[in-house]
Amino acid sequence: MEKGPLSELLVERFETMPPQLQVAARFVLDDPQGVALMSMRKQASQAGVSHSTMMRLARWLGLDGYEDIRSLYARALRERGAGEGARANPLPQQDPDYPAAGIAADTLAAQIASLGEYGSAMQFLAAAKLIAGSTTIFGLGFGPSRSVASHFVQTISPLLGEDRKAVLVAGAEALLDAKVGDVVLVVGSAPYERATIDFARQSASQGAAVLAITDSSVSPLARMARETIVVTSNSSSFFPSMVPAFAAVEILVALATPLTDVDAVEKFKQSQEQLAAFGVYWKAAR
Repeated sequence: MEKGPLSELLVERFETMPPQLQVAARFVLDDPQGVALMSMRKQASQAGVSHSTMMRLARWLGLDGYEDIRSLYARALRERGAGEGARANPLPQQDPDYPAAGIAADTLAAQIASLGEYGSAMQFLAAAKLIAGSTTIFGLGFGPSRSVASHFVQTISPLLGEDRKAVLVAGAEALLDAKVGDVVLVVGSAPYERATIDFARQSASQGAAVLAITDSSVSPLARMARETIVVTSNSSSFFPSMVPAFAAVEILVALATPLTDVDAVEKFKQSQEQLAAFGVYWKAAR
């Protein structure tokens, strides 16, 4: 996910902000293009705060007014170029002759492509190093996020050495032995499942490193994580999209595996052969 000119400052000061300013700050963090293009009043409406709150946010950051924030973000958007700026979260105006499926697919493709931008790439590399140096890797997520955590565990398990394992967390008992040297990969986006936050916080208190795949750099999961990968959950429909999160775990596994001394190709081949020997895969009758 792209970052705006004030992202680092907003994240640094987020915990000390009053609640309403946190809401406004999160909007600025999550939609830098909207900050550049929309009026202050429209931004306030979308953020769910008053326009005076947006002005107070600017003063909190040491600026004279909110127009200073918009100017900074507009300049950053121009520098990115019109082509890059077009790859934003909001959908383009629908042409009645353009298939809805094409628009939805283009939106998802742009969201996945944004994971390769410099800021996201650095997040992935740091997260991959964390995973590569871990002993036990836990996959944590509830609700829609559980399928992403499960996919991560299933994908990385066949690639781990004999002295390492990956565990999908079904309940608190799975994390009783989480400790220093372990990693808890936690997946969650707004609205956040209470159990996800509680389990991740407890794991961190036991010394395990929390690696968050979440929808904001100031989400409750990001604020307790050792490393964070920010993905969008916006979609062209009424439900949140899990596609960017699925893409993120696959990128993460692809980056982490070469950092270990395991021959991933051979390990994966052996795993597939073992499953085939157990008759897991369907075969057509001869």
